[in-house]
Amino acid sequence: MTHRLPRLRALAAFALLLLPGLAQASAVDASAMSALWALPFAGLLLSIALMPLLLPQFWHHHYGKVTAGWALAFLLPYAARFGADAAGASLAHALLADYLPFIILLTALFTVAGGIFLRGNLHGSPQLNTGLMLAGALLASLMGTTGASMLLVRPLIRANDNRPHAAHVMVFFIFIVSNVGGALTPLGDPPLFLGFLKGVDFSWTAVHLPPHTAFMLAALLALFYLVDRHYFSKEDALPNDPTPDSQGFGIEGAVNLLLLLVVVGLVLLSGLWKTQVAFELFGLSLGLPQLVRDGGLLLVIGLSLALTPRAAREQNQFTWGPMLEVSRLFAGIFLTIIPVLALLKAGLHGPFAPVVQLVTGEAGQPVVSMYFWAAGLLSSFLDNAPTYLVFFNLAGGDAQQLMTGLAPVLVAISAGSVFMGANSYIGNAPNLMVKAIAEDRGIRMPGFFGYMAWSAAVLLPLFGLLTLLFFVR
Repeated sequence: MTHRLPRLRALAAFALLLLPGLAQASAVDASAMSALWALPFAGLLLSIALMPLLLPQFWHHHYGKVTAGWALAFLLPYAARFGADAAGASLAHALLADYLPFIILLTALFTVAGGIFLRGNLHGSPQLNTGLMLAGALLASLMGTTGASMLLVRPLIRANDNRPHAAHVMVFFIFIVSNVGGALTPLGDPPLFLGFLKGVDFSWTAVHLPPHTAFMLAALLALFYLVDRHYFSKEDALPNDPTPDSQGFGIEGAVNLLLLLVVVGLVLLSGLWKTQVAFELFGLSLGLPQLVRDGGLLLVIGLSLALTPRAAREQNQFTWGPMLEVSRLFAGIFLTIIPVLALLKAGLHGPFAPVVQLVTGEAGQPVVSMYFWAAGLLSSFLDNAPTYLVFFNLAGGDAQQLMTGLAPVLVAISAGSVFMGANSYIGNAPNLMVKAIAEDRGIRMPGFFGYMAWSAAVLLPLFGLLTLLFFVR
């Protein structure tokens, strides 16, 4: 542990250099910035995509250092070029206004869902597996794609633990439960929660996205049933089931079901509670509803850990590894994306003008279909939560305007960010969690490009149909 102290002291000293000027931070003119400021963000995302393939052992042991290195590759030059005031203000906003609320909610859902053990041994069949997928999709918008994935991935693995072909089950599980199912509420998927933090009404997606979500879920569930039936028909002589049938069906850690309702209530409260009470911290105004929500979620985490029987988490093989990895990677992403957001916000006056032109018609009107594809394809590789923010700001960043006059644009951004987060393992946080848990249970999951072969064959044609049905005017 002592070998980490010099690094921690260095990072702490750098942070202290930024703190004094936070309250007096001045805005930076993004139109004068070069596109080179986006290199740390691109470098971090390329590291996430390629290092696990090319240098798996190095990445497993040092991904935190790689992430911190890319974050400092942005912060140090930014502070030197624009001053500690501007760098400190950007750091405070990214961490306090965006990252911490996001990661606290994700941790709460991960912790609570990981304390619910569904006892009993189901026998995987196309009908049962499809039913579990549907249940997970319905739960995803209520308890988050992370919560639903963590709740059902282990029972689904146990149900299919005697089948020689199970990787496709996990792939479709990522498509359906870890992504598409979370499109209807801010609880469902991280990008929608970030939109909620930016002022989008809690119920807005539940009103505007059901047709798009229903189309995707119906198509994916039908395709999965056909694929699973094909593999199941080739498995006449299944090996002995390693999970005993003597275990009766039931739920352990049921107190976490109540805590899930508390999580939903806290998020709803923070959106519906209107008050002018706010607190200044490092020059940033933090509203009382946000502080109550985040404090309540931290309390939920503590209660879940204290009240859940140890056996429930042990039988779920619950560990903090996936959550620690996601939290560290997202810290770097939320920091290095700061200049990317600023450059896109500069619009036609910034170096990313071609991106702006791509989603803007000749008369200056937004091209809805291009917002869907641009937000979606970038979400496939840049992680869908920060990508949502990029296009939310590119469309003006005014939640009231986007919910009303520009509602088709916000629908396209929301659908693209949520649905196409399934295109790669790095598109959404639960994707990597499900992959890690499945591999830990002995399932040979496809590699990065093998998974993308599945998504290209299954998802891209559906996205094309979705475009023709909903986004072409």
